[in-house]
Amino acid sequence: MPISRRSFAGLAGLAGFAALFTAGAAGCSGGGDGQRELRLATGLAGGPYGALGDRLAEELRRGGLGVRVLPTAASVQNLTMMTDGRADVGFALADSADDAVRVRHQPVSALARMYMNYVHLVVGTDSEITAVGGLAGRAVSIGVEGSGTAVTATRVLAAARLRRPPRITRLGLDASIGALRAGRVEAFFWSGGVPTPALAELAGIRLLPLESLVPVLRREFGPVYEDATVPARAYGGPRAVPTVGTPSYLMCRTSLPDDLAYTITETLFTARDRLQAPSAPGGRLDRRYAIGTGVVPLHAGAARYYRSVYG
Repeated sequence: MPISRRSFAGLAGLAGFAALFTAGAAGCSGGGDGQRELRLATGLAGGPYGALGDRLAEELRRGGLGVRVLPTAASVQNLTMMTDGRADVGFALADSADDAVRVRHQPVSALARMYMNYVHLVVGTDSEITAVGGLAGRAVSIGVEGSGTAVTATRVLAAARLRRPPRITRLGLDASIGALRAGRVEAFFWSGGVPTPALAELAGIRLLPLESLVPVLRREFGPVYEDATVPARAYGGPRAVPTVGTPSYLMCRTSLPDDLAYTITETLFTARDRLQAPSAPGGRLDRRYAIGTGVVPLHAGAARYYRSVYG
């Protein structure tokens, strides 16, 4: 199969960076044999960031670049690891990234807006809770410590102005599902694409609507929150459920070399069909969607890639 000039350039760029890292490029991890690796922070095993990160790492390795995948709690932990030098690239929810840049002034930049995440507020089908206000005084899992889900859930609960605070626990998706089934929690939050496979395979759940909180969240935190709708029957329910949406970004440390940031961004699009991003707005990595990262600046290398596409 003939290789286009652009594809050849991308492969050559990856091979060149592999040689550069082997020679000892600064800022990436070193192995015992002197090989340098790009460190990619992803998320929990089995989650969307974990799966997407594994596929992205494989695409980068095709060109000869060493990549080490770092499973994490996701957004907040990933941003911290990029800030303190333990990771080079990682995924993060837009609200966590916005907070990192605007409030914490962390030295991180965006490579692309990837796809929309939907806030799932999950209860059992037989639960008497019908709205977010019904969480007052209830046992609720908000997501694991260091995750973007926990950040978003905390803000949603604050925006809801509950009469009594819920009894909070911090569990990942699988543990939250188990706790709901066992009656240890009465609801849990999850932020991900639609459908999230672990939830789509789960019988006896329904989602609570959250659309009334979008204006409240936007007034407080800006346009990182959007109106979003989980389609009817995505999880077996007969009606669509309006909720809160927030995008996922592929982020990097700001000190990442420009040419490497360019090549990683290019790889996202040359390999986008194989990456299989979640079925959500932006899931096919549309370039015009990708550049909309709000107050989070695009890395100079990523911006150069987008200029090369649009002129």
